[in-house]
Amino acid sequence: MTDTLKNLPARRTRREGFWPTLIARFLKHKLAVLGLVVLIILGLLAIFAPFLAPYTFDGQDASIIGTPQPPSTAHLMGTDQLGRDAFTRVLYGARISLMVGLFSALLATFLGTLIGALSGYYRGWMDAVLMRFTDVVLCIPLLPLIILLSGILRPSVTLLIVIVGTLSWMGTARLVRSQFLSLREREFVEASRALGGGDNRVMFRHILPNAIGPIIVSTTLSVGGTIMLESALSFLGLGVQPPTPTWGNLLNYASQWLTAAPWLAIFPGIMILITVLAVNFLGDGLRDAFDPRN
Repeated sequence: MTDTLKNLPARRTRREGFWPTLIARFLKHKLAVLGLVVLIILGLLAIFAPFLAPYTFDGQDASIIGTPQPPSTAHLMGTDQLGRDAFTRVLYGARISLMVGLFSALLATFLGTLIGALSGYYRGWMDAVLMRFTDVVLCIPLLPLIILLSGILRPSVTLLIVIVGTLSWMGTARLVRSQFLSLREREFVEASRALGGGDNRVMFRHILPNAIGPIIVSTTLSVGGTIMLESALSFLGLGVQPPTPTWGNLLNYASQWLTAAPWLAIFPGIMILITVLAVNFLGDGLRDAFDPRN
């Protein structure tokens, strides 16, 4: 009998952890993995743009000033009317567009998480005040308001991040509020209170980690929206001002040359399309990975 027991397969004595299971679920989503790889590549290109770009973003080739030049071995994406290399400007534009998209989304997530957590945890008058304030802000058309502020302030990169981030937190606030309303009545929260845990400890050490999944998904998906918003503002001439390149103001400049030099619009447009698709694929994969029903 002892020999028989030795030959039996060893039983698993420990359940798989949350994060290994989450990663395994995410890796099954091929488009999400592809999106993550694309975003990593774009991020590396943006970070190392000064080393990868063959020219400076405002450098001019005096011999070809006057007419945009098509793609060639010397200029992979062609040049604009001022003799500036389009490939270099697209690389440098990635730095601004990705920075605005990422940090605006993070700022909006921080504000939305804070307001939603306070509203969902304390309920009562605080919930009423914060949610009515959220409803008021939601009633204001976002794009016209941002256009108005951008037109008045002519923002730098930092100021544009602040403007977009402080006007984009409402969806996250409602999401976090619903999570806190559900989780605050769970047994582990009652146990923490019974052991003498204060409100801050209960909110940020126990409830928030259990609501982190939807928050991460919401943040990821909002990055694509903020990149599109920054591109729209820059296309209208109300975002980051030239000569600093962004994908949006590159499209704005290229609109004058759609017939004579379409490559000036094609390449930044493709970069915006690829980035937003990659972000959405990543968000879909994270949503499926965090969904306990899977």
